[in-house]
Amino acid sequence: MNKLYIGNVSAEATEEDLESIFEQWKIPHSGPFLVKTGYAFVDCPDEKAAMKAIDVLSGKVELHGKLLEVEHSVPKRQRSCKLQIRNIPPHMQWEVLDGMLAQYGAVDSCEQVNTDTETAVVNVRYAAKDQARLAMEKLNGSMMENYALKVSYIPDETAAQEGPSPGGRRGFNSRGPPRSGSPGLGARPKVQSDIPLRMLVPTQFVGAIIGKEGATIRNITKQTHSKIDIHRKENAGAAEKPITIHSTPEGCSNACRTIMEIMQKEAIDTKFTEEIPLKILAHNNFVGRLIGKEGRNLKKIEQDTETKITISPLQDLTLYNPERTITVKGTIEACSRAEEEVMKKVGESYDSDMAAMNLQSNLIPGLNLNALGLFPSGAPGMGSNMTSVPPPGAHGGSSFGCSPYGGEGPFWASMPPASSQPLAQGHPESETVHLFIPALAVGAIIGKQGQHIKQLSHFAGASIKIAPAEGMDAKLRMVIIIGPPEAQFKAQCRIFGKLKEENFFGPKEEVKLEAHIKVPSFAAGRVIGKGGKTVNDLQNLTCAEVVVPRDQAPDENDQVIVKISGHFFACQLAQRKIQEILTQVRRQQQPKPAPGAQPPPSRRK
Repeated sequence: MNKLYIGNVSAEATEEDLESIFEQWKIPHSGPFLVKTGYAFVDCPDEKAAMKAIDVLSGKVELHGKLLEVEHSVPKRQRSCKLQIRNIPPHMQWEVLDGMLAQYGAVDSCEQVNTDTETAVVNVRYAAKDQARLAMEKLNGSMMENYALKVSYIPDETAAQEGPSPGGRRGFNSRGPPRSGSPGLGARPKVQSDIPLRMLVPTQFVGAIIGKEGATIRNITKQTHSKIDIHRKENAGAAEKPITIHSTPEGCSNACRTIMEIMQKEAIDTKFTEEIPLKILAHNNFVGRLIGKEGRNLKKIEQDTETKITISPLQDLTLYNPERTITVKGTIEACSRAEEEVMKKVGESYDSDMAAMNLQSNLIPGLNLNALGLFPSGAPGMGSNMTSVPPPGAHGGSSFGCSPYGGEGPFWASMPPASSQPLAQGHPESETVHLFIPALAVGAIIGKQGQHIKQLSHFAGASIKIAPAEGMDAKLRMVIIIGPPEAQFKAQCRIFGKLKEENFFGPKEEVKLEAHIKVPSFAAGRVIGKGGKTVNDLQNLTCAEVVVPRDQAPDENDQVIVKISGHFFACQLAQRKIQEILTQVRRQQQPKPAPGAQPPPSRRK
């Protein structure tokens, strides 16, 4: 793929003219220029040189009054399904790129090409020729964030080898194994891992990591082919600052290791005597699987890497900070190996969750998975350099720059603080949720002598009780959870996590439970909406199944049940949205003061 086509060449141009331009821009070439009328060809020694020629010369350098056009030389028989897209905005999110590419067909692969340019370059392979041709026609020259995309064919070596399938239609090859790289299934270019590496560093070392005028951090970024965000303006006065590294797993690990080496050198120079452990931030949703049953996974990583690893307690979690701190102690070499293993486990958990979610999201075209809040982002220390259009009901500025996972905040970022939701002033209003768990899991939730359920109740700040079984053969048991929104979040999160940890669901199976909440019968219609629009919108946003049975009679308190089924974050988002509807209904039910009436005087405590 190192042969170049040079187009828009003046009739006056000679081989010496082209050679002079390549020498001027210090672009090596491995053979003579083959000059034809209006165009020319030349070989480069490697792909890096070819990419430099394309980036530096194409559309930018004139020869005898004509701007040269430089691209890969692709024989007609190899102009098949592979394209190269250049001049991609440097901070563009992969989700946006995936969605753009998927408009024109199924994408088999999308890989970033390492270049020295500020903008990004990707090689894309479509499933069919006509899809690639359509993408080229539509994308070439199109504007994206003030950057004009440049699209060209690149040699598709397999196209020359593959003939039409015997007995098959012309242009169609025999169907092979199912692909796993389509953006429609959540794939990302290989340059960027699905989950960036998040780490905490002591505040006093931030300056050394950045370097004079940012020279050090730029050097790390260039060497490791990564994007690094140091959230130094967050949490003023905090002893530690978060850093987010976006790259391949290898690039993240190399950047992490370099940062650890810089901190160690700075500690020696400043006579800092305390140990500097590696601190990795990971969403609580992944930590149970990282630890493994009876801690086996974590113990194995410790033994294999000769490190000591501890994880911050659940009590440190809040509704707005779902990340746990994984502290790794050992030599830099050992910590680096441990980081690779930890992030490998986290990545596997992420992939498993994404696969489970995509089974649902594929039924809802255009659904942004980040709107479901499956992954962290509202944690302190997030900048806002990667935000895009937020999904319905989510802020677009908090990691998932705010969000290292995709640009939008999690669902709780869109919620007002719990204390602002109820009508009354003061403490958040208590809610009651009935969560149904497998009957066999009751012992795990209660724990030995009731210790687990007591600790869970204390941790969440909620009343948690398990209702008696409705019959000898009952397969489900009802857990009654009473508490304000944050308590509900903590309690339900831990119950979902416990069921996963104790293997009541398969290793690749998402934990999905049914929750019941009661609403006033007069508000049920508002939850359903006209023609079912509200409940349908709610299901589309949350990926939860929401059902308001029409044939149920109100109970003694004139309330009816709303059933919510789905994975943890789907259930949480649905519960919060329904509570918002109820709050609006209650406000409308309040009597309005008569005209001219004086508001009641405020009480003094």
